[in-house]
Amino acid sequence: MKIVATKLPGVVVIEPAVFPDARGSFRTTFRTDAFESAGVEHRFVQDNVSESCRGVLRGLHFQHPQGQAKLVYVLHGEIFDVAVDVRVDSPTFGRAAWTTLSGENRLQVFIPPGFAHGFVVTSDHALVAYKCSTLYAPAFEQVIHWNDPSLEIPWPVSEPLLAPRDADAPLLAHLPRELLPRMIP
Repeated sequence: MKIVATKLPGVVVIEPAVFPDARGSFRTTFRTDAFESAGVEHRFVQDNVSESCRGVLRGLHFQHPQGQAKLVYVLHGEIFDVAVDVRVDSPTFGRAAWTTLSGENRLQVFIPPGFAHGFVVTSDHALVAYKCSTLYAPAFEQVIHWNDPSLEIPWPVSEPLLAPRDADAPLLAHLPRELLPRMIP
């Protein structure tokens, strides 16, 4: 397993070891001891799978006060994946990091609590899996507008297919500060 830092502290891209042979390939997507030794120390309590077609954009979502760490990877297809630091007292507040995840490159991204997450499907179809460190809590979920100009995200789509809550989401600057997390001391 190889860990690659992004421009946001705590958000890392993970390249798991892949063992190909004549039958196909094998990889371990999560193993507690390996992740802990790499500095990714979160207990995961919920697994999710999202199935979407080209142009579907999901996000930018986060939970506060019940923040979620996420380990995201693609089983089939390709996505443009984004994390945004929404911790109001962070030196990287409002900055984004992004990467391409696909079934072919087998990369994973770890996003700690305090970051919004979103992705857009860039293949005809994508099957996205992610582990969460806390249970989904709709009462604590917040949404930031996907195309907030202050975030400077180079989305590879201009007219994505959105859920109503994503289409109507406020800009980060318009979210009340009490709805945003702080850095963990």
